[in-house]
Amino acid sequence: MSTRSPVIDLPLLSSTLGVSLPVFTMVFIGAALRRLGWIDQSFVNTASSLVFRVTMPTLLFLSLLRATPGDDLKLELVAFYLGISAVIFFIIWAWALWRCPREDRGVYVQGAFRGNCGIVGLALSANMYGSTGLSLGSIMAGGIIIVNLVMSAIVLSVYSPVVSSRPLDILKDVATNPLIIGIAAALPLTYLHLDLPSWLMTSGDYLASLSLPLALICIGGSLSIKAARESGALALSASLWKLVLMPAIGVGLALAAGYRDTELGMLFLFLGSPTAAVAYVMARGAGANERLAANIIMLSTLLSIVTISLGLLLLSVWRLI
Repeated sequence: MSTRSPVIDLPLLSSTLGVSLPVFTMVFIGAALRRLGWIDQSFVNTASSLVFRVTMPTLLFLSLLRATPGDDLKLELVAFYLGISAVIFFIIWAWALWRCPREDRGVYVQGAFRGNCGIVGLALSANMYGSTGLSLGSIMAGGIIIVNLVMSAIVLSVYSPVVSSRPLDILKDVATNPLIIGIAAALPLTYLHLDLPSWLMTSGDYLASLSLPLALICIGGSLSIKAARESGALALSASLWKLVLMPAIGVGLALAAGYRDTELGMLFLFLGSPTAAVAYVMARGAGANERLAANIIMLSTLLSIVTISLGLLLLSVWRLI
């Protein structure tokens, strides 16, 4: 009995790149604008704050408001995603105990685990699955933000020389996070089928439409090729955990659990997102190795262009998504 290996045809390759390239093109545009001097670090800081505090919460709020409870808000999938993310976090931590110097362990684990799901993962999901990807992705992003905050605070505090992780501080960070507030505000309205005035929805759409392109431009404006070149073995190892091993473990467990098609694709996109920029802020606040954190962010963002595109292509060739 002969077996025929999958053939990658051009239409399939084109459709796969059609998901990832628009997102990463915006990142490259941000990098080009920074190099040309048309935007600077002050712009990146201000725009990132605007996205985090205003436009992204608005986007999450409106996408959930338009979702259909039970259809778009697949809470079983969200719970599975959060559960396997927590499991992988502890696997990475166990690995770090063996392979990573103690003083860098907290930064390494956070960088290898904490994905940029609220921007890159959500943008890819929306581009690939439309309104379903946006509404379901919003719930997944909101849930993983809480998990990331808690897990990162714990692992950084264990190895930090200057901070201690108090439960009340973590709870305060979660409760005051604008993204969480936007999601929490939308859920009751969604389940009660309450509608906002059309003029308010239109104004909200104008504001929300700024979120993903502006956020992606800010990521590009923050990239440093020099920092990526200076990345050492630890930064590369953490990036490979984030981009290759974490999605591979997650997708393997998802296949065993019976997930396919849109659900499996969403899981891959979120698990395979590069390290979140906020990992640098938390590492710096914990008095940890902020340079290592920055290098992981830069390297994982650059490498994710290849790993996400290749992962989507393989899953499509194998007819899993």
